Amino acid sequence: MSLISSLAWVKRGIAEEHPKKYELDDKEMERISALAKVELEDAQTELARAEKEANEMDERRAKDEGMDVENDKDDEENEENEQAEEDESMSGDDDNTHKQQKKDPNDLSEYNLDNYDQEDNNTGALGAFSNMKGLSYYKNPEEDPYVTLTQEEKKEEEDEIREELQVLPSDNMLVSAKTEDDLSILEVHVYDDSQENLYVHHDLMLPSFPLCLEWLDYAPGTGAPGNLIAVGTFEPEIEIWSLDKIDGMYPDTILGKLEQGKSAKLSAPAAGTGKKKSKLTKANDEYHTDAILSLSWNKLHRNILASGSADHTVKLWDLNTSKALRSFNPHNEKVQSLQWNEEQGEVLLTGGYDKTVRTFDTRSPNDGVGCLVSADVEVCKWDPFISHNFYVSTENGLVQQFDARNLSSVKHGERVSSESQAIFTLAAHDGATSALDINPHFKGCLATGGTDKQIKIWNIDQSEDNLNNVTLTTSRDMDIGRIFNVSFSPDDPLVLAAGGSKAKLQVWDIGTNANVRNAFSGRISNYQERQRQNDGVVGVQSDNDEDDYEDE
Repeated sequence: MSLISSLAWVKRGIAEEHPKKYELDDKEMERISALAKVELEDAQTELARAEKEANEMDERRAKDEGMDVENDKDDEENEENEQAEEDESMSGDDDNTHKQQKKDPNDLSEYNLDNYDQEDNNTGALGAFSNMKGLSYYKNPEEDPYVTLTQEEKKEEEDEIREELQVLPSDNMLVSAKTEDDLSILEVHVYDDSQENLYVHHDLMLPSFPLCLEWLDYAPGTGAPGNLIAVGTFEPEIEIWSLDKIDGMYPDTILGKLEQGKSAKLSAPAAGTGKKKSKLTKANDEYHTDAILSLSWNKLHRNILASGSADHTVKLWDLNTSKALRSFNPHNEKVQSLQWNEEQGEVLLTGGYDKTVRTFDTRSPNDGVGCLVSADVEVCKWDPFISHNFYVSTENGLVQQFDARNLSSVKHGERVSSESQAIFTLAAHDGATSALDINPHFKGCLATGGTDKQIKIWNIDQSEDNLNNVTLTTSRDMDIGRIFNVSFSPDDPLVLAAGGSKAKLQVWDIGTNANVRNAFSGRISNYQERQRQNDGVVGVQSDNDEDDYEDE
């Protein structure tokens, strides 16, 4: 499996110009050791409990079938004794027979090959490393006679590394959740728009398959501004990593991590199979019990992060305490997508695999509204210019826009059963419309991506003279497979990033297309057409690409 499952932009000027190297000092080791100990104790507790359940299940099965385990053991012992007596009686004849037989040509026992690699005791206990007495460790490298670099050469080397890792104020960071050959990583790219250059700055190893990303400018525990990324995976925990640290080994914070003494117990085995029905216990108010499918950071209440899970719940996390503040059950299926309203910081929009979309005030969820759509929800997002409107993309390829003021009231926990009239319905793709984003720089520009491998740019004209006229401006197959993510740049109004099933990240300046320029250039202040190479598409240059360039 190879794909980019999620991506997130970082606005220019946010990242540190000179990211720091991750230091595994005593304090960090103590933090990691404490967390690792909790994980080990949880695993040991769970293993002991699982073994106990398995033994009890075996005993019950043996009792139900009327089997006498003790008698079986006695019968086996008697059979073994009888077989041993027969073997002894025949051993004399066998010895004479073996002596008469010719020597086996394949018998190499006389050469003692099993001990061939073992060295004599004369070489010492350390074997090949027995002559290490002459080696010394110098705490100060300058005292080591074998270190021949001059101070000037060392400084040049350090300056070269520092320059390679430098992030200029004019650069964007672009983070992708990438899985390739069963290896999951966060790739932190740097995108230089002026030079049309995209490259991997550094990466972070992930312990599980990543499903969603959310950038946040809030350091957990301190509240200081930062450059961090929240990661949701197949595990029921949310990891928060600093993007300004190179070669990080462990996340800065983990939300939903079980405290010492608690255990996310496995459910009882399914009858007759010996296999577990599900990984964790049923949903609760303290932590998720299944994969994290969606994340949204609240820009108005900056210490709050919302998460949607395959355990059918939505949880609000306090980044200062790493605890769950509230838990909701707006859907009776997986919560695929959610987003905070940027003007009303208490209002949350959620969409699920139960074919429903809901929006509610998290302070009083019983006063929420909802609607039924035609298929499972893929993405739901608020309109950045009309705070009560939102967009929904679905598994059957549709995109719809709704006005939350016209939806039916639904109390928390009740099933949404009524369809509401959409502002418009768009048949966007053949197959699922798996990606959707609304341009935050000017009105009426919508980007969608689908499993048909197409990225499409739509012009939405909602003026009084031409109400709800939606037209396709351009479409493109960017050779990245099925599209899972599209996201507009926070700085450039016509720059779009996309990732898909080929595990390739591409950045596309849609302004290179004449139809896009004709449709949108009048809505962008100080718009200037730019000359772009490769029709405005920029990707990460591979080693093969470099070889081809050298050949040319």
